[in-house]
Amino acid sequence: MHRNRPWSPRLKPFTTASALALLLAGCAVGPEYQTPDIELPESWPAHITLEQQARDDWHRWWQRFEDPALNRLVERASEDNLELAIQLARIREARAQLGFADAERFPTVGYQAEANRERTPGAALPIDVQPVQELLPIDVQSVQELLTSTNNQYSLAASLEYEIDLWGRLANQRAAAMAALQESLFARDAAELGVIGDVVTTYVSLKSAEAQQALMEETLAAYQETYRLQALRFEHGDISELELRQAEAEWRNLQAELPSLKQQVETLRGALGTLVGMSPDELLTTLDTGTSRLDDLAQPVGIPAVMPSAMLQRRPDIRSAEAALIAATAQIGVAEANRLPSLNLSSFLGTAAASTSDLFSDVARTWGVGASVMGPLFDFGRSQSGVESAEALAEQAEAQYRLTVLTAFNEVRDALYSYDFSERRLAAIDEQLEAVARTRELAVLMYDQGQVSQLERLDAERNLLSARLAQAGARREQLAATATLFKALGGGWQETPVY
Repeated sequence: MHRNRPWSPRLKPFTTASALALLLAGCAVGPEYQTPDIELPESWPAHITLEQQARDDWHRWWQRFEDPALNRLVERASEDNLELAIQLARIREARAQLGFADAERFPTVGYQAEANRERTPGAALPIDVQPVQELLPIDVQSVQELLTSTNNQYSLAASLEYEIDLWGRLANQRAAAMAALQESLFARDAAELGVIGDVVTTYVSLKSAEAQQALMEETLAAYQETYRLQALRFEHGDISELELRQAEAEWRNLQAELPSLKQQVETLRGALGTLVGMSPDELLTTLDTGTSRLDDLAQPVGIPAVMPSAMLQRRPDIRSAEAALIAATAQIGVAEANRLPSLNLSSFLGTAAASTSDLFSDVARTWGVGASVMGPLFDFGRSQSGVESAEALAEQAEAQYRLTVLTAFNEVRDALYSYDFSERRLAAIDEQLEAVARTRELAVLMYDQGQVSQLERLDAERNLLSARLAQAGARREQLAATATLFKALGGGWQETPVY
């Protein structure tokens, strides 16, 4: 029966140090994070909001345009956009840094196994045989051969090392890593929101350019037919050559404008292909933007019910900037802790023997424990400069956060105005188009009756084309303003990131 061993006085210093370390573990240094105080408006200005319209908090807001081709393009952009691929890689990097910071808070357990065979030459031993030779006839070389030996050494040991987090350096380091991960997650959300907004606005611009090209080609065919009929009338002497050349001039002028519209269409298709991450081959051969027309796109009704105070939580770029500020604040604690002593504990347990058969015997056991305190004594301002640098970075992060908030609210303000003005402009152009269309009908009728000249008729045709092109442009502006508004309000973003 084994008796309990008495407490050894040799362990008293080690135990005292451990107790002291646990007592001081809560003495964390560094400032606690506080959200910057920013004066926010209680509501949006009444004259730029649409209180009478139904509101909804739309997550997949782009689907409200009711265009399957647009939905497919947005889905592909979310998966294959190269900018988002870069952000995903940054998330993986930040997650790895967080894993490193987590691991730093726990002991490091290691092992070591060694097997050595060593020959010790007798000639290398510092033995003076001169006094012995005076008494006995001993050969020096024989003595050296006798002292020469070959030995084996085997050892196996486990080690443990642990840093007591006296001043919260490891805790602050983990907090900074966690905030950096959040920053990268929110930055990815912000990038995705920006890419989706760009896809929607580029798609709308493409459909508007295609509509304008179709209008131009339709009008061009009508002008060409008009010129053909005028040429026949000129041959029969019904009109003068001036009227014939006027019809030809209108046809040729329109013909000269068409290539620029076609170039705009192809440029927008290329931009859209780049946004959705298409390869060069797909971009040149298989870019499919659907068969829908500009008029087929539905206009979403209403805007999200987002109050100004909720903007700080909805906008991922604001959350990313705040996470960067949190990380910078935690780094101040890391820098301040680096100026103070650190306490490290270490121990090992193993076995060592000259023969493998004795390796795990009682006499082969070996162990050791230790503690060390390290800290700067004279570093000529290095650690102080580290603290000042961390404080400066935190000031930059706070300024960037405030700038991001200000920019976000300005974007919402501009988007609300654009949303309101685009609807007013489209309504005005629709009324203008009705008047211009009626004017054109009257001009054609009166020309056929000989009451007006061909120049007046062509002028009415030109005004109608301009009004129809302006309507397509206003429709594009309305749809783009809607997309910009939802983007500015943080639409389509999941509030709780998944780690």
